[in-house]
Amino acid sequence: MIRLKDLYKSQIIEQLTKEFGYKNRMAVPGMKKVVVSMGVGRATEDKKYLEAAKNDLMMITGLMPAVCKARKSVSNFKLREGDKIGLKVTLRGDRMYEFMDRLINLAIPRVRDFRGLNPKSFDGRGNYTMGLTEQSVFPEINPAKVEFQQGMDICFVTTAATNDEARAMLSLFGMPFKGLTKDND
Repeated sequence: MIRLKDLYKSQIIEQLTKEFGYKNRMAVPGMKKVVVSMGVGRATEDKKYLEAAKNDLMMITGLMPAVCKARKSVSNFKLREGDKIGLKVTLRGDRMYEFMDRLINLAIPRVRDFRGLNPKSFDGRGNYTMGLTEQSVFPEINPAKVEFQQGMDICFVTTAATNDEARAMLSLFGMPFKGLTKDND
């Protein structure tokens, strides 16, 4: 049973319809996908960084990450075109909702000195991007076995037309935005 998917169908659609006055259920914004990416610039020096990050990302998401290669050569960064420098995983459907549930309820509360997510990190079209400084906040990662700390970006792609609609939907899912609480909605 996917908890956030059930929450969306049973409560969030109804609350968003009341708040924004949608004419039918299909107009209510929803989640399209979640993209988790890691930039592993140190992989140009040593390939073990890329392998360790790949294993961690696979443990976190449950899918094999796609390797991203450099598009251009940049001599200041000792980077050549075609070098493997990043990883990404795109989650859709049930895996997306399960990942969001683990992120919101398990990983984010484990972040040190957490004071809330920036409510202004929307792109103008209803998509939200956040960053984590270390992968060890996820319960799947054993902190004792982490060779090096690796940050990651998480992008929530929604069908919302505006930032306000997406912010309302994500806060109903339980995203802890700075200055917003569930009581304020």
